[in-house]
Amino acid sequence: MTTATFIGLGVMGYPMAGHLAEAGLTVRVWNRSPEKSLRWTKEYSGTACQTVPEAVKDADFVITCVGADKDLIAVYEGDNGILAHAEPRAILVDHTTASAGVAERLDQAASRKGMGFIDAPVSGGQQGAQKGQLTIMCGGSEADYGRAQPVLQHYARALNLMGPAGSGQKTKMVNQIAIAGLVQGLSEALHFAEQANLDVKKVVDVISKGAAQSWQMENRSETMINGEFDHGFAVDWMRKDLGICLDEARKVNASLPVTALVDQFYGDIQEMGGKRWDTSSLIQRLRKFR
Repeated sequence: MTTATFIGLGVMGYPMAGHLAEAGLTVRVWNRSPEKSLRWTKEYSGTACQTVPEAVKDADFVITCVGADKDLIAVYEGDNGILAHAEPRAILVDHTTASAGVAERLDQAASRKGMGFIDAPVSGGQQGAQKGQLTIMCGGSEADYGRAQPVLQHYARALNLMGPAGSGQKTKMVNQIAIAGLVQGLSEALHFAEQANLDVKKVVDVISKGAAQSWQMENRSETMINGEFDHGFAVDWMRKDLGICLDEARKVNASLPVTALVDQFYGDIQEMGGKRWDTSSLIQRLRKFR
């Protein structure tokens, strides 16, 4: 039976690991706060491990979903890290949204150990993770991807190999760049409708049938109108992601003027106390500064 170790039981990793258990894999989990691992084992069939070495021993797949580059380096490298204790035949899969540079670094380190590595950031948010309907953008070799694909499909709606290591992270950057502009555009549109004394919900109902339609409009317009911002990806996380996008843009000589501006707008939201609001809260900035 396939053994999968899942490291990082945040709002995304917790249900993703659960889908693997429900699919019949032998699942081990590890989290920096052990009480979360224990809580997970009360919901799902699996083993809560006390240390990373214990968690990754003899595992076929080691899957990570942590916070940022520094967290990845901490959990992968060092005497007690994944690279020091995972099996040479293991496939390492990272779902963290991180830099392409750290993905390339971990891929090279894994290769020296005889392990496979896939950078596999996801899109779809907490709801997508809970429903097992995530979009997964992968970077790595075709052989490693081929082995990982049947495991990742247990929580994927769409799953693609985008190129060599780092390509998954770069594709996620494209995703976040597109979202930033879309959410700002939708915020301005709804704010204009409010200020023009239109029935905003009627406006959305009409324009969502045409070229203005988007996932953001379909899933976030009503909560934006109602001023409800606890439905998805937090502003703090989005700023982390946009920082990665802007850093990479400087490396590849890409111009991202709208992304840079929206990043500043999210900084305003943080100053308004909205660090944990979801990304659609950009409309609140317009309401405050009108």
